[in-house]
Amino acid sequence: MTTTTEVRPYQALCLFCAVGRPIPGTHGEAIGRLAALIRAHPDSPITLRCNAVDVYGYQDPGPAADAHGSPEFNRKRDLDILCRLDLAPGCALPARTLLYRVLRALPSVRGLCGVEAPASAAWQGCPRAGEGCYEEGVRAGIEVLVPPRDPAEMQREKAASVAAMEEPGRALRIRPHVAMCAICNYGSHDGTPTPLAADNIVEFIRILRERPETPVTMAQGADWMVCAPCGRRVPEMNACVNVYGSGGLSNEKRDLDLLQVLGLTFGGTLPGRDFLRLLLARVPSTQGICRRDNPDLSVWWDGCGQANRVGGNAGYARGRELLLRELGA
Repeated sequence: MTTTTEVRPYQALCLFCAVGRPIPGTHGEAIGRLAALIRAHPDSPITLRCNAVDVYGYQDPGPAADAHGSPEFNRKRDLDILCRLDLAPGCALPARTLLYRVLRALPSVRGLCGVEAPASAAWQGCPRAGEGCYEEGVRAGIEVLVPPRDPAEMQREKAASVAAMEEPGRALRIRPHVAMCAICNYGSHDGTPTPLAADNIVEFIRILRERPETPVTMAQGADWMVCAPCGRRVPEMNACVNVYGSGGLSNEKRDLDLLQVLGLTFGGTLPGRDFLRLLLARVPSTQGICRRDNPDLSVWWDGCGQANRVGGNAGYARGRELLLRELGA
């Protein structure tokens, strides 16, 4: 089991504050260690624990990590942050997902980590709250803590994965719902899409049109063959971290929803023509698989899911029309 790192909610903000100007003392050293851990392992789990006292008191860590004021100020600050992040005390998230959430929900710490005219010293808060350090770190973006994937590596992966797909007789591995993405793209370009740098969905459809008997295998996770060059793929985890770090969650549900509709399981293999016919017959619209009704900060939200609330993807409908005609189905 992966070990989780326990963090007070306010410390997640300190990570960005330290970008603008290093934090002195033992607190700064602790934040530096946390930043180094996240840079080395961006998707390691972070558990947000704070002193909630009431029904969430079971996870209270005690006052050892309190900073900048009274116990009451520390409790309020942590709970204010969790409220803005729409998270509960004791919850655990991948570090990348948490940091994206902080950037989206908390553009400033003014009035949160400190106030201009406190009623007493007990509520003074952090002296750096009004100095712009945090806001400077936010402007720098997540890249200061989570380095992006190397573009040269992605180009090499693109060439190697396409070469593997082109091997005669070799099965094409694809995570189930990405086949729908490939059809969306095919239809959006009226059957003449240009290959993409970030994935191999164009090559997937092209190969099946050229060699319809090519086997297609249902793959779990962000499988190398089609997803290899994606900047949001974590190779060592075979994982997808798009949609602010949490895309793998919603995408996994799409995979399972689609497999259920198709009556298939991970590892199942069909000739390409049969797979496309089955998919096109049983999934007339993207809406049933792709729709999401969750609010913006939810780990289940994504733009594609939001777009499918009103209706299915028009590109998929057009791609389905074209492929049904080509397959004679």
